[in-house]
Amino acid sequence: MPALLAAAAFAAGVLNAIAGGGSFLTFPALVFAGIPPIVANATSALAVSPGYMGSTLGFKAELAQLPARRLRHETLIAATGGVAGALLLLVTPAHVFRGLVPWLLLFATALFLLGPKLAGLSPTHEGAAHPLERWRALGLLGVAIYGGYFNGGLGILLMALYTVTGERSLHTTNALKNLNSLVLSLLSVITFAVAGAIAWGPAILMMIAATAGGYAGAHWSKRLPIPWVRAVVIATGLVMSALFFWRG
Repeated sequence: MPALLAAAAFAAGVLNAIAGGGSFLTFPALVFAGIPPIVANATSALAVSPGYMGSTLGFKAELAQLPARRLRHETLIAATGGVAGALLLLVTPAHVFRGLVPWLLLFATALFLLGPKLAGLSPTHEGAAHPLERWRALGLLGVAIYGGYFNGGLGILLMALYTVTGERSLHTTNALKNLNSLVLSLLSVITFAVAGAIAWGPAILMMIAATAGGYAGAHWSKRLPIPWVRAVVIATGLVMSALFFWRG
């Protein structure tokens, strides 16, 4: 089983570096290794978390151009939502979460499939106030709660949220997506750790493998056609969803 977990985490690191969707591999691998779904979900969140730090540092120039007050406000919302989502997961009965898993995987797969279309939603004219901008904080809280509860598709949801609420710069959108993903994931993982919901042996092994995969993926990303990688991620999500539906 350690070989399976390491291979899944390495592949997840590669996918996250190129197109995202790594949790479609880490979470099912942990469940198939015999780890209870709630603990598997918490452990998976920890396993893929190192990648968020690297992604955030890659956009430090874009973040430095944003008002500090806005960054503090949005990271506080993301942190609050991440903790709330983690606590919600911890109080969810195991059999309920087990029943939700295939639907969550299917939802995340659909988000990944629709990602390019969601990213192009609602363009606005320069200088015009967006009518949905006032709802951004509430939307961010909802997405952060989802991310703390189940990490799949988080980045796509954040990209879509910022786009439909009037963020015009793709680089700024990416920077905020990475920063808030890092914050809410870090707080949710700390919550899981305090509650004793992380399988530390598999988590450490998978963090190392995922980091190596992310490094490899950063190099391979220039050679592999993105549509092919996206097709692999979508197929993986559909297969995993079907397997969890079949397992009941």
